[in-house]
Amino acid sequence: MTRRLVLFGLLLYSSYAYLQDSIPAQTAIDTTKIDTIVIRATQYKVKAVPRGVRFINPVISFNQTKVLLEPYKPFKIPSFWTKKNELGLNINQVAFVNWNAGGENAVSGTTSLEFVRNYKFRHIKWNNELILKFGINAQEGREVRKTEDVIRLTSTFGYRKDTLNKWYYTINTRFNTQFADGFNYPDTDNPISRFMAPGYLYFGGGPSFVPDGKNFILYLSPTTFKSTFVLDQTLANQGAFGVRRAEYDSEGNIIREGNKKFIEFGVLVTNTWEKEITTNIIMKHRLGLFTDYIRRFGNIDVDWELNFTFKVNSLFEANLGTHVIYDDDIRFDQVISDTGNIIDPGVPKIQFRQVLAIGLAYNF
Repeated sequence: MTRRLVLFGLLLYSSYAYLQDSIPAQTAIDTTKIDTIVIRATQYKVKAVPRGVRFINPVISFNQTKVLLEPYKPFKIPSFWTKKNELGLNINQVAFVNWNAGGENAVSGTTSLEFVRNYKFRHIKWNNELILKFGINAQEGREVRKTEDVIRLTSTFGYRKDTLNKWYYTINTRFNTQFADGFNYPDTDNPISRFMAPGYLYFGGGPSFVPDGKNFILYLSPTTFKSTFVLDQTLANQGAFGVRRAEYDSEGNIIREGNKKFIEFGVLVTNTWEKEITTNIIMKHRLGLFTDYIRRFGNIDVDWELNFTFKVNSLFEANLGTHVIYDDDIRFDQVISDTGNIIDPGVPKIQFRQVLAIGLAYNF
């Protein structure tokens, strides 16, 4: 009996020890917050609308909207054309009333229009420019006189092998003439120049050097045709601007009228350069050199313009410019007899013009 009690006690003790070890140890409480996950089913359009169901559009409110500081700029397809339309107007006036030092009332003005259309994309470059200028001077006691008269059209097409090359294969066309008659004042009965008398047309091809972003073009053409037109028969008979003059008999009658045009073939070199020297001061340089292979090779015709533009603001500006021309075919002090014979053929001279003007420059 005692033995059975001892065994029962040992069994009870072992069971108690086992039950104590099977209880898990206490751990820290997990405080991690689990967000709610919502899985929405695909919304299908209701085909059969139950009775009593109303579809109401939501109300949109603009109470929280703000005004744009700048207008919205929609995307535009990039253009490879650049353009310029500029109208210039310069007016000078002086008036005297009982002025002891003397003087005459006068007013003068010059109007200019400049149109530029340039295209550039990868291997192709095409520049077009049209310049129109006309100026007059009206002074008390004398006729209105012309101070400036220009029509100039230039078109240059170039192609290069790759986008890194600065040299282009170029075809160039240039045309010059004037609007109104020109006179050797005070003689206003015999014009010395008229529309298309002279008119100059250049056409040729050659390499041109055009560095990117420099507004610099150097054009070298060893094959250029220069056509000179004198469409006024009176001036053509006089042999003006290099055309073959008329032939006269001993009594002064015309045997053969003068030619209205002649063509030269030679070398043309042109250079244009535009640069902002300092703030609001822009320099524009244009130079043209031509010599003929057949008639007088080495005798160079020069046409050089240098202009400075002083910007006052976006609307007003001042201009200071010079223009130098030398052409062996334009003769001065020529003496012709009444029978049409040339007594003195005259001599070519350097032509110089200087302009200072303040006025309006409007871009449109």
